[in-house]
Amino acid sequence: MKNIIKILSSLSIGLLIFSCQDLDRPELGDYPKDTNVPGGPLKFYVAFDGVTDNPLMNAVDSIRAKYPSSNPLPSIDGVNGKGLQGQNYKYVKYSSANDFAKEAKSFTISVWAKKGNLKTDHIFSLPSPSDYHWSAASMFLLTEGSVASPTVKFFVKDSVGEKWFEWVNANAVTGLYDGNWHHLVFVYDAVTSKMTLYKDGVAHPNVPEWTGHGNVSLEPSKITGLKIGAGPQEFTADQINQGADDWLKNSWTGSIDQFRMYTTALSASEVNDIYTKKK
Repeated sequence: MKNIIKILSSLSIGLLIFSCQDLDRPELGDYPKDTNVPGGPLKFYVAFDGVTDNPLMNAVDSIRAKYPSSNPLPSIDGVNGKGLQGQNYKYVKYSSANDFAKEAKSFTISVWAKKGNLKTDHIFSLPSPSDYHWSAASMFLLTEGSVASPTVKFFVKDSVGEKWFEWVNANAVTGLYDGNWHHLVFVYDAVTSKMTLYKDGVAHPNVPEWTGHGNVSLEPSKITGLKIGAGPQEFTADQINQGADDWLKNSWTGSIDQFRMYTTALSASEVNDIYTKKK
């Protein structure tokens, strides 16, 4: 009798697993993976290195094999392998950044970006309902300013408050809009409550502080997804037809490659390792 029960239980579990599969998503295949022990600090990583005809496969996250719900952006030659070319009103959309929001206290965002024109837009965002914050965001990375004086602003909203980490005016991130690939890394250290911006492996001298804040406490229930290449808010069809422009909605018109999200503050040597190996 015990053996019969075991067999029936095994069959039930197998049927349950099969019935819960998302049969519409692409089958798993070869895609870039990063060294990261199970449960490690790298929570989301997409290299955009796929060379298939399936755009969803080309933008799969290698940490949880998470496919985007949409990827309308064309593949291009990246800093190493393939990357994506941003376009107006288009971006890559994921249901979440895995457990980044749940686990982050300190955090690091790493991305390769290339741009040769001036436009106010976003490399990534974590959108939220409009009644959570006026921006409809929990986090976003905004670039604007001028070619000679590029402005970079990193916004964070958590359960305690909100903060704009800014590199503007005399602290501008020079050379950002020169049409070449640049490695950008944003490291928030909960021990110091400061954020360090690295460009091409070099720390920017301006290190803004979220005075006395300590651990970031993002609220996963208030985050509705992850956008790579767009701001937190959405354009309506009419606004797109009219050629609308809005700083909280604009999409990234440059190129993007190798996007990573960590729940730890990477050290200067770790940042430099990613930069020098172009990985």
